[in-house]
Amino acid sequence: MNLKERAHKYEYKLNDTDDQIVEYMLDHRDQVIEMSIQVLAKELFTVPNTITRLSKKLGYDGFSQLKNELKEEQRLESEAEEGTIPYNMNRTLELIDHDLIRQVTKQLLQSRNIYIFGVGDNLPFCEVLTTHLKIGGQTADYFLHRHDAIYAINHAGKQDVLFLISISGETEQMIEMAELAREKGVTVISLTHFTRNPLQEKADFKLFFYSPKKMLENYNISDKTPVMMVLQLLSNKLWENV
Repeated sequence: MNLKERAHKYEYKLNDTDDQIVEYMLDHRDQVIEMSIQVLAKELFTVPNTITRLSKKLGYDGFSQLKNELKEEQRLESEAEEGTIPYNMNRTLELIDHDLIRQVTKQLLQSRNIYIFGVGDNLPFCEVLTTHLKIGGQTADYFLHRHDAIYAINHAGKQDVLFLISISGETEQMIEMAELAREKGVTVISLTHFTRNPLQEKADFKLFFYSPKKMLENYNISDKTPVMMVLQLLSNKLWENV
């Protein structure tokens, strides 16, 4: 997982100063990998401890590891075989934020009702997650039709959760459900491909997998394996509390 992706993954931990430092490092990557932490701090009008804390927020052991990873990014950029199943699975594993998984699990366990919604090829995942939640003793349901989901959300409240599964995060129906849920005070959890998209921006908890959109003969043939990986990991964490 590269620096830009780490900044996206852990953005909820970063402040404005952190964002500025990350932006500088992304814009001056070649120079940063040759700098000491003291030189970089002076360049950014800050102190070394700020950069060390940022490095740890991003999941590195410290600034030295951050620099080494930046060097490795340069080497791998020309070698990566994007689009393969192993590549997508490895990228998804890198995106897993275990602290966030624990927070989502806690939210699900404390909820009164869990409503799950997806469209098209994502419906089977909605069914799987619903079954897993019921195994864990939770009250859960998914919807085949938009009007059924709208009815449920209109009668939901602050003790309920809406879990939305979307590869693109751009489907109008999904965004509509998220907006309606927020109006009702319902907690929104999104699971989307790792990109900035309208759906994840409306979610209280943002879960990600890695599966870029891929089309063939007007059919979406994006790799669905990473979706199931995240759902299984979340289910396993939930079942630990049963």
